[in-house]
Amino acid sequence: MSEANTVARPYAQAAFDEARRLGDLKGWSAVLATLAESLNNVEVRTVISNPRVDKSKVEELVVALCGSQLSAQQLSFIRILIENHRLNVVTEILVMYEALRAEAEKFVEVTVASAFELSDAQQQKIAAALKARMQREIRLSCKVDKALLGGVVIRAEDRVIDGSALARLGEMANAMA
Repeated sequence: MSEANTVARPYAQAAFDEARRLGDLKGWSAVLATLAESLNNVEVRTVISNPRVDKSKVEELVVALCGSQLSAQQLSFIRILIENHRLNVVTEILVMYEALRAEAEKFVEVTVASAFELSDAQQQKIAAALKARMQREIRLSCKVDKALLGGVVIRAEDRVIDGSALARLGEMANAMA
């Protein structure tokens, strides 16, 4: 995993630098996400990793999968990935690119898992508290996880705030042992 990250880092930085220069951070995010999703398909991976398949055919396939949304710079970036046999690290490139974008745009992607559906007021309260704590805009996505029993688990970057009933029960069990 760390080797893939090492390989992906300069490509993510190059994509980010070009996107920033062009003022199209969101557009590059969309292209990289589409590319990563397409390359997660087993059949597509089989074709692109086959050394018998000509690079021009791989390029045609990848461009077709990305659709007509590609700019000249994005097409050039994809060609470089193909030429250097780096399509296998597109997911890592996407993750690193999104981290660079989040830092530049001063936002944090936050996932909140709760045992029950959160109301809009609850979501706004969580977002406001996190914004004050992290000093950045918060992009909240919520999901229901019945296994939590109650409370919430908040994931923001490398931070986890576990306020679930399940965690509290575990703490009580440890304290009683």
